[in-house]
Amino acid sequence: MDINKLKATANSMVEKGKGILAADESTPTCSKRFESIGVESTGPNRNAYRDLLFSTPGMEEFISGVILFDETIRQCSLNEGSPFAEYLNSKGVIAGIKVDKGAKNFALHSGEKVTEGLDELRKRLSQYYELGARFAKWRAVITIGDGIPTDACIHVNAHALARYSALCQETGLVPIVEPEVLMDGEHNIDTCHDVSKRTFKYVFEELDKHAVFLEGIVLKPNMIVSGLHCPHQASVEEVAQRTVECLKETVPDKVPGCAFLSGGQSNINATAHLNAMNARYGSELSWNLTFSYGRALQETSLQTWSGKPENVISAQNAFYQRAKFNSMATTGSYSEDLEMIEV
Repeated sequence: MDINKLKATANSMVEKGKGILAADESTPTCSKRFESIGVESTGPNRNAYRDLLFSTPGMEEFISGVILFDETIRQCSLNEGSPFAEYLNSKGVIAGIKVDKGAKNFALHSGEKVTEGLDELRKRLSQYYELGARFAKWRAVITIGDGIPTDACIHVNAHALARYSALCQETGLVPIVEPEVLMDGEHNIDTCHDVSKRTFKYVFEELDKHAVFLEGIVLKPNMIVSGLHCPHQASVEEVAQRTVECLKETVPDKVPGCAFLSGGQSNINATAHLNAMNARYGSELSWNLTFSYGRALQETSLQTWSGKPENVISAQNAFYQRAKFNSMATTGSYSEDLEMIEV
């Protein structure tokens, strides 16, 4: 394990002014997205869409890394002909890979999930390193509901995140540690805060037990928000305040940065929340706050493209604008007034 390389890669991933594009949707998830725009989800169509994003002129100004799916890391740039990891590297963008096998039902715990994929992970990580990946991602899912999450659910997911992280670092990959407390539900922001605090605390306890090098990870946390069906939706300022408060209570100073997931937030809310955190608290924090968004970066671009070659440039412009706005949010310089500007 070369800790200097891990540290350098992690710092590059959360560099101020840049964030991570999550383009690691599984084939079933990508198929649902394509279905919404009337496009058949074939390998060539998925290749064309990912190529649209990655070949956007200037995207590297705002994107530090891209999380790929297993299929995607084996596909190629349509214009250059080179594998996507190689192509991204040529633009100064770090290639990463989703390595978990998805959240499955947690035995004897109704309504709760545990993420699987540890079997033969060491072997798979080595293969991905050879294919050009320099970081990986593993997502744990924590659901809020009647009597849940249980300590057992939080512990088993935290343990898996730690085992995955240790294996990544052994292989030379920076682990993105993603403990996601879902927005689904009627819970208020206080409940989200309490559950997130418990979850993040357990995660870092497990990382410590497994001797994970904290300077060589990136945390991908949820923001502290009201449940999607909560009658009272917290304001942008309250979300910023409660999220930073929770992170201060749980995240060690050694961690180089937090790259938030959007978790079902709208494009604008995801950007506004990140902006408020950095505008108000950025100068006092030991770690950078940035983004690792999927839909919140891609949705407008996907709808604009709609599978038509003649829409590629307009779709790229939409992606570029969304990436730029989130880049501005990492420095607290974004304003919702910018949303009125046509692409």
